[in-house]
Amino acid sequence: MNSPKKVTAQGQFEKLDYPFQMHEVSVVSDMIMAYADEGTSNKEVVLFIHGLGSYAPAWKYNIKELSKSFRCIVVDLVGYGKSSKGQYEADMTFHANNLFALMKSLNISKFNIAGHSMGGQIAMHMAINRPQQIKGLVLLAPAGIETFNDQHKTLLINASTPEAIASISDEQYKANLALNFYKKDDKSDFMYTDRMLIKSDPQFKEYCYVVSKGVEGMLNEPVFKNLDAIVCPTLIIYGLQDQLIPNRYLHPELTTEKIGLLAKKNISNASLEFVDKAGHFVNFDQPETVNKLISNFLNN
Repeated sequence: MNSPKKVTAQGQFEKLDYPFQMHEVSVVSDMIMAYADEGTSNKEVVLFIHGLGSYAPAWKYNIKELSKSFRCIVVDLVGYGKSSKGQYEADMTFHANNLFALMKSLNISKFNIAGHSMGGQIAMHMAINRPQQIKGLVLLAPAGIETFNDQHKTLLINASTPEAIASISDEQYKANLALNFYKKDDKSDFMYTDRMLIKSDPQFKEYCYVVSKGVEGMLNEPVFKNLDAIVCPTLIIYGLQDQLIPNRYLHPELTTEKIGLLAKKNISNASLEFVDKAGHFVNFDQPETVNKLISNFLNN
């Protein structure tokens, strides 16, 4: 395994142009986490955690508005974006420990979390293991509610090796990216452009390794059986046209609505919202609606 690297945020995937200023802090084992700190310090704090293969800019249409009312801490998970690169295990515990270390370095002991997809599973993992630190959860199309048997786990892990991720063609990546949205338009073109820049970076292989370990980590550190340990107020949001949750090939009998209702049933203090004309990237497809839902939830 590669040893952690001491790096500067702007030196990581340096060709990527971010919509907000990124800072950096040393977290566990001297790894560097890049983060934005938007809004005013005396406001309610929200930690924003991106999903698998994503990065901090995926929140740009949310942070622009929500930072007017909240202090928004927007991260690149270690292994992603402008944070340290390396052959890290990158499971849920790994990410959670680094995020708690980040918040400790900012002298923030209690906070809310907004997590998208894998970021939602990380958020639930954090709330289950350190409930005293989490004030509220906003779970946007969260992974971790849909469960997989051992055969499915093996299939998914084998299909998500670092080599398989690295070998995806540009055309296939564009098609895969489009599946995240209700309607692909110019607004999300920057994600494809950034992927091409990442692919040309010397650290691309390390990035693929971390993405692969993210898939493995979600499957090997499930949260579903422990959802009753989440005691904080929780808002669950799914796009009605989510094409990724549930997995249509492995669970053709399930729907997004069934997954959402399952989450609400098993998290005691939860509310559930479905957003129309929104896919897996519900916060990107319908930012105004999602921003309003988040604001109302955090202000109650």
